[in-house]
Amino acid sequence: MAKYLTFLFTLISISLFSQGVDTIINAGFYKSYFSNYYKEPLYVSYKIWKAGGSCDRSKFYFKNDVVGIKSPTLKDYSGSGYDQGHLANAADWAFDCQKDEKTFRFYNALPQTPNLNRGVWKRWETDLRKQSQTDSLLVICGGVFTQTDKKIGDGVWVPGHCWKIIVELKTNKILHVLIFENDNDAKVEEITLEKLEAILKYKPKLTY
Repeated sequence: MAKYLTFLFTLISISLFSQGVDTIINAGFYKSYFSNYYKEPLYVSYKIWKAGGSCDRSKFYFKNDVVGIKSPTLKDYSGSGYDQGHLANAADWAFDCQKDEKTFRFYNALPQTPNLNRGVWKRWETDLRKQSQTDSLLVICGGVFTQTDKKIGDGVWVPGHCWKIIVELKTNKILHVLIFENDNDAKVEEITLEKLEAILKYKPKLTY
């Protein structure tokens, strides 16, 4: 098992980015730009094409399988009122149960309110999965962290907002730049890439 995980997960240690990323976790079909300071991924990137399937996810649960990162745990989320919100969406990989299970990692999740995770965030995931039946898409998504954000458990940050960038790969056209309120209202707004970068104070990599 250890050899399998070593093969599947390649860790690339990098110097500290301005946004706080200190480890890139390559899961093979998604990449997590992880920050030990926030105990969270800043963002995750992945490609989808004809996403979806029928894998049973009822026995999957979030965990960490990478040594050397300050990962959240199930205990951190317990009683917090926040969902373990997927970034690389589990349902997109339901055609392959091994890949589907690999989305259940804390370096692929952010604390999201139920209204966000099960509401407008999920609706966008569903819409993108439908679009992927005819278009190959690059999805980059993450959280906006500020010093006023709350924490859960043992110092796990809760982003005040979450965001998505969707790129059509055949044209390299940015189709959507979205920012979501991570609260009970869970409103979403379409903004420009320049405005998102100004909010984040860094430029997410628009590649995989």
